[in-house]
Order: sequence, then structure tokens, then C-alpha cells
Amino acid sequence: MNASTDSLGSGASLRLDGRVAIVTGAGAGLGRAHAHLLASRGAQVVVNDLNLAPAEAVVAEIRAAGGQAIAAAGSVTDEAAVQAMVAQTLATWGRIDILVNNAGILRDKSFAKMTLEDFRLVVDVHLMGAVVCTKAVWETMRAQQHGRIVFTTSSSGLFGNFGQSNYGAAKMALVGLMQTLALEGEKTNVRVNCLAPTAATAMTQGILPPEVLAVLTPESVSPGLLFLVSDEAPTRAILNAGAGVFAASHVSLTAPVHIGTGADAPERLAAAWPRISDRADSTVPGSGMEQSMREVQTVLGTRRA
Repeated sequence: MNASTDSLGSGASLRLDGRVAIVTGAGAGLGRAHAHLLASRGAQVVVNDLNLAPAEAVVAEIRAAGGQAIAAAGSVTDEAAVQAMVAQTLATWGRIDILVNNAGILRDKSFAKMTLEDFRLVVDVHLMGAVVCTKAVWETMRAQQHGRIVFTTSSSGLFGNFGQSNYGAAKMALVGLMQTLALEGEKTNVRVNCLAPTAATAMTQGILPPEVLAVLTPESVSPGLLFLVSDEAPTRAILNAGAGVFAASHVSLTAPVHIGTGADAPERLAAAWPRISDRADSTVPGSGMEQSMREVQTVLGTRRA
């Protein structure tokens, strides 16, 4: 059963004592804020960054505050480096409970001006980097019967953003990955979720005006991350977070409309489009198969009628 914050009571707190967390891209920005909050709640944290110096700086900050942390340098797309990080974590603490897939880059341009190289690079880091890291910890979490994985998605993927076709495509792909892994991890208590942050980081400088960036602190996002990796975490959630404001996004499906086949089916579909696209009775299917079966059941129900 998935718990919510309501089940904790007003006097309880989310603690991570004894839990081991890996946070990628944690040398600055959101990853740094995540690592600090997880450590302050009792987690032992692996601070990953592309370069060792920023990772070690964050580790020093965490230790100075009384927390436990180690640094691990390497690209999330480098399978050998990721495997070495996982081995280092297991050798140090013997388990891995939490993976925060946070590392990312931007290469913003309109699609007309974007090179295929920049498209591939962004997809490789955001999507395949998350796949590489998740694959590296998956069996450990399953064997432990405990795991919490968070993919960092974005409103650019969920809703689109001009000039971010590569970034948006990669971020929405992470939602699809989350949906399936949440189903596959359910029996072994591996819960998988997405966090869609809005924060002032090196990646957003120059995109938003200063007065907006001032309220979009990375620290205002991290409480959402903490909930998604806690023992109380849901699974298959998409949590939007920014400026201390939180909302859930859903991939929903409108009520089915049976058009049927025949030469005029396209025209009948066009005429029925207002009804097909009406969100009034939309639902969130439990799986792709459930959605497919709903189509079949709609046809069979229409025939019986």
C-alpha cells in the first residue's frame, strides 16, 4: 500500500537513517540541494559529479554539517564509471536504497537550427545516463526488497517548451521508463517516480528573468525529492515542484468513443473530435495493456448493445 504524508501525522518526520543514496550530478544546483537534504535526514550519500572537485566540495559540506558522504566522479553515460561507483558504494556501506537520477545538460535551439549531434547528446545524457545508472543498481534493490528510484523529468517534456525538442523528448522518455519500471519493481518494493523541478541552476540561467529565479531555489524543490525516496513514497507518481509549490501530473485518457471502420471512418472521427478530446471523464490507466483492453471492451460492448 502506498502511503501519503497524511498517514505520518503532523508530529512525524521523514527519516532516512540507515539508507544509502546515490545522487548523480550533485556537485552543484539541484543535485547538491538533494544531497544535503538526504544527508540531513540520516542518509549516507554518494555525491556523483562529472568532475571530482565539485563532488568532493559537497562531501566536505555534508561532513561539516555532521552527515556521511563520499564522492564519486564520472559521467552517467560511462558504464565502467557507473559500475565503479556502485561497487564503491557497496564496499563502503553494503547496500543501495536510493538512486536520484539528476545529472543533465542543455543544448537549446529551435528544431530547425539544432544539429543531430546536439539532439543525440542530450538524449544520451538524460535518458541513457539514467538507464545506465538504474540498471547498475536494479538487482541490488530487488535483492534487498527495498529501493527508491527517481527520474528527473521536466515540464518541457510533459507540456513542451520552445527550443527544447531534444531536452523535452529525453525528459518525456523518462516518464515512459518510470511507468514500466514501477510496474516491474512493485513486487520487490522498488518504487519508481519522476520529479519535474523548476529551479534556478546553471542550466536555467539566461532562460528565466532574475526576479523569477530568485524564488525558484533548488532547496525549494528538494522536499519533493525527499518524499519520493522515503519509506512513505508512492510509486508511478510525477511530482512537479518549484518555489515550494507542488502538483502531480498524470498521463490521462479520455472516455472512449467507438467510431468503427469503413470508408468514412476518418470523417466520422473528425466530426467526433470534440467528444473524443473532452477531458471531463478522463482516467489514468494502470498500464498500456489496460488501455488496449478498454478499446476492445468498448467495441464488444457496442456490438452487444
